[in-house]
Amino acid sequence: MKIVWYGHSCFRLETGGSTILIDPFLKGNPTFEKSGVAWDEATKGVTHVALTHGHSDHVGDAAEICRLRGATLFANFELAMFIKSKGADKIEPMNTGGTVAADDFDLTLVNALHSSSMDVYLGNPNGIVIRPKEGKTVYHMGDTEMFAGMALIAEFHRPDIGIVPIGDRFTMGAKSAAFACKKFFKFDMILPAHYGTFPGMLDPNADKFVAEMKDHNVVVPKVGQSVGV
Repeated sequence: MKIVWYGHSCFRLETGGSTILIDPFLKGNPTFEKSGVAWDEATKGVTHVALTHGHSDHVGDAAEICRLRGATLFANFELAMFIKSKGADKIEPMNTGGTVAADDFDLTLVNALHSSSMDVYLGNPNGIVIRPKEGKTVYHMGDTEMFAGMALIAEFHRPDIGIVPIGDRFTMGAKSAAFACKKFFKFDMILPAHYGTFPGMLDPNADKFVAEMKDHNVVVPKVGQSVGV
């Protein structure tokens, strides 16, 4: 599997013949737009789009990508119907705890502690667990606070790779994110997310989290940089 970060919470996962783009906030994302990576490059070959929740900095370009690339959307029911109304043809509506199988992976929505709306209610927020047919299991936490149910996610899904929000204010900060990772999980690799995007609102970089997670494998890629797992 190959993982690419495009800023904020947007990650591209390539496994088998599938390419999944999670929370595709690209246009209007200053981290992505400053990187020099082209939108066409980031979305080229995308077969699936997965959304954690219905906030604009996560929904991003989902409808446009689904229309232009013919990608299938995974999201909670209300959010899936909303994106369908914006022109997405292929949708897999889900809800918390549910799993949908694709050719190269299974995708499960799990709990997250956050909110989810854009003028209208867009279902409960979620984390996403992706289990490739070949390769390591990835847990994208979405936007969340730590919660005791993470222990069940760890025990049942046994994720190998953690994508963890660390920016504070709207999600866990460095200290609480590190506590959650060490308390509940045995990740082989951790990729921090949801930082640096909005100056003065989120932590500007991952330094505090990396310091909290010494002796753990935290990878902080540059935008557009591929990480093999």
